[in-house]
Amino acid sequence: MSLCAAAPARAEWPERPISFVVPSAAGGSPDVLSRVITNELAKILNTSVVVENKPGAAGNIGLMQIINKPADGYTIGYGNVNTLAVNRALFKKLPYDVDRDLAPVAHAFDLYNVLIVPANSPYKTAGELIAAARKTPGKLSFGAPGVGTTGHMSGEVFRSMAKIDVLYVPYNGGPAALQDLMGGRTDFLFANSSEVVPLVAGGKVRTLGVTSLKRLPLLPEVPTLDEAGLKGYETVAWGGVVAPRNTPKPVIDKLNAAMQQALKTPAVREGLARLGAVPAGGSPEQFKQMIDRETARWATIIENAKIEKLD
Repeated sequence: MSLCAAAPARAEWPERPISFVVPSAAGGSPDVLSRVITNELAKILNTSVVVENKPGAAGNIGLMQIINKPADGYTIGYGNVNTLAVNRALFKKLPYDVDRDLAPVAHAFDLYNVLIVPANSPYKTAGELIAAARKTPGKLSFGAPGVGTTGHMSGEVFRSMAKIDVLYVPYNGGPAALQDLMGGRTDFLFANSSEVVPLVAGGKVRTLGVTSLKRLPLLPEVPTLDEAGLKGYETVAWGGVVAPRNTPKPVIDKLNAAMQQALKTPAVREGLARLGAVPAGGSPEQFKQMIDRETARWATIIENAKIEKLD
């Protein structure tokens, strides 16, 4: 009889709930879109996927929450164009390094922003807004849910291409920025289509343009800003899933496979479509390549627009 006991088999991941960190406020576009996907991920992985909102510091607080957790697959989260690409060119120094500290899992979706004004605004078109801004330099203001977000950067590119002088007002989340716009405390805003559609339906805001190069199926009557005269204007609010850098490859692969499956389900496809988002997908390597391309693109945009780097 052998005296050597067999080593216990390693438990199959996941054997307990997974935390999914969203680096922005509850109720905002990243939060709502993430929940559409995590609800389906939970069914596929047969475990709870608990969304934790960690807003602040242009998404850096939430991203650090992901990075600083054990690389065991039980803390993953939402990474998007601002935290994975824009911030690298916008900030002089970041508390994290995307390449060193994070493992891309999957590209989840693409989403576009909409230029909106309060329902009672005197501006009916993007051209009228631009003309008013040129007539009264420094008077008009736009809000956005934090520095480096697509709402902020869409506004900065708009400011640069339209050659206008407007004031930027940062907020700690999309809902607060929208509330102040509807209250008339700011003049215009770039918000994700997921946030805009219900407000348009409720008559609370007016749409002036979309940041895609083609009109959005969700808002077919709204012209693109390219159509409105800002030739070549485009900003994309893409998002995906990331994990701490040393998360085991079998876990990353299983997460990616679950994401591909989730993105093909009617529940996710219809849920994203209702919010104006287009499902993406692909391998972790393809997501990494996209992050690299977008980082280079936004570095060029920020440099050409002469946007001052932040401390």
